Amino acid sequence: MPVIYVSHSPTEVARLADHIVLLKEGQVEASGALNHTLSRLDLSSQLDEQASVIIEAKIEQLQSEWHLAEAAFDGGKMWVRDMNFVIGSHVRLQVLARDVSLTLSPDEDSSIANTLRARIEEVSQGVHPAILLVRLKVGTNYLLCRLTSRSFHHLGVSVGDEVWAQIKSAAIIE
Repeated sequence: MPVIYVSHSPTEVARLADHIVLLKEGQVEASGALNHTLSRLDLSSQLDEQASVIIEAKIEQLQSEWHLAEAAFDGGKMWVRDMNFVIGSHVRLQVLARDVSLTLSPDEDSSIANTLRARIEEVSQGVHPAILLVRLKVGTNYLLCRLTSRSFHHLGVSVGDEVWAQIKSAAIIE
């Protein structure tokens, strides 16, 4: 049953919405599927510390020794904290742009367990001249990466290039 719900809380929206309408000064700024809309770089609401995306995933594996669960989605898999999941259960993962870094090759000598092959879709200036926001395509999903202009330049990458997204953590939205 469709419901119209008004909220200013990004966490609430991530938990409840499948479709989102963003208003700015009483006018519709954007409308669409949750992950696609949240990953748009042209929206002013995404250019702050809380910029994030939501990924729908399915629990495929549990590692009881480490209290971790492997969540699979179109484009890859991520390890998340096990919240007493059952294999096959569906979860929403919230990935903050500030928790994503880029590398040119998969780094196996790192504490970051989540590494996904991605393509750079778009790059936008952040709220400060030193910061960029990068939109990445991973399968049919999107990620955002917040990094310095210096780091982006140092990698020598541009729109269309393949990179590896390293995700430090993903929150489970229940």
